[in-house]
Amino acid sequence: MEYMKKPFVTKAQLEALDKDFPTPYYLYDEKAIRQNARRLNEAFSWNEGFKEYFAVKATPNPAIMRILHEEGCGMDCSSLTELMLCQRIGIGGRDIMFSSNDTPAEDFRLADRMEAIINLDDITHIDFLEKTIGRIPETVSCRFNPGGYFEISNTIMDSPGDAKYGMTKPQMFQAYRILAAKGAREFGIHAFLASNTSTDDYYPTLAMQLFRLAVELHEETGAHIGFINLSGGIGIPYRPDGRTADIMVIGEAVRRVYEQILVPAGMGDVKIFTELGRFMLGPYGCLVTKAIHQKHIHKEYIGLDACACNLMRPAMYGAYHHITVAGKEDAPCDHLYDITGGLCENNDKFAVDRWLPYIAPGDFVIIHDTGAHGHSMGYNYNGKLRSAELLLGEDGQVTMIRRAETPEDYFATLEF
Repeated sequence: MEYMKKPFVTKAQLEALDKDFPTPYYLYDEKAIRQNARRLNEAFSWNEGFKEYFAVKATPNPAIMRILHEEGCGMDCSSLTELMLCQRIGIGGRDIMFSSNDTPAEDFRLADRMEAIINLDDITHIDFLEKTIGRIPETVSCRFNPGGYFEISNTIMDSPGDAKYGMTKPQMFQAYRILAAKGAREFGIHAFLASNTSTDDYYPTLAMQLFRLAVELHEETGAHIGFINLSGGIGIPYRPDGRTADIMVIGEAVRRVYEQILVPAGMGDVKIFTELGRFMLGPYGCLVTKAIHQKHIHKEYIGLDACACNLMRPAMYGAYHHITVAGKEDAPCDHLYDITGGLCENNDKFAVDRWLPYIAPGDFVIIHDTGAHGHSMGYNYNGKLRSAELLLGEDGQVTMIRRAETPEDYFATLEF
């Protein structure tokens, strides 16, 4: 069934917006974003120090970041510019987790000036950080990579052994000892082992690994472990029949593992952090575009005024994104289309062999679940310009939170 996903915006609303905001654009739902953040906080309310560090890379927009910060979220930054973005809107200190890899010195320097929690990706970064900022911070985190495969119920979720991130287990022990000798007093553990999981078992299984590691690290090195960051990985159902992870069940399962492993070890004060992006924003943003052409050759094509430069996931990963034709939600899906953009690349397709209602030029086409890793992954190939971002407020009003690029923006870095 093609129309099991319901858009949060109607054709009438899109027609009204069309007078002021030409397509394509991204549209985000403030009310749903806030409700989702509150559900997450409720799910982990059993942990007194719980904090979600929103993955800025997913949707680096100040309006979105402010909404989440108002709901108690910190920010997970991975680059100098993301740190600067937080700085511009007044977010700093322990509200920032700086998790980076292959990190330039200037990034570490700004993270230190902002008093962010620095999460080290490699044991060699200890000396690099010390030389860069002149000391080791009193609070520091280390990223763990267990290697091998990460499995749940005999299903391989991901392959950490092939990932460039984190330290081996022996390196974690060595790193803690070195850091303690250099002045660190509070330690964190971080790991990211799988992406876009739909099972409720991922976080509890990961937590069990990290909690056991925390106990070993504490007992063998004497380090005070202040927090354990479960990172991201909780996914969303891109397909209409996909499973939605139950965050309340997940939070309760992590609590049980916490009480089973950490509490008996005298570590019942450890704070739990998360670092979600897709889960926080994915379903609450859509790409609104218009059909501008029909093409009838060996296949039936619908050409949109958006392209892979606006949303690259389908072209890059073959990722599925559900599509709604506004106003035709109840029409029969009796036309087989490839939905394309205008790039000089044959993979510039939002859907291949997708059954949809008849689409005419001028129809609004809504591409679902683009609230995370959508606009942020945009690019300028073929001289295409990045689209605007709009926010549907809780009061029903729509405001522009990022204007569309202009040709002058594209030319601004060039020398003529």
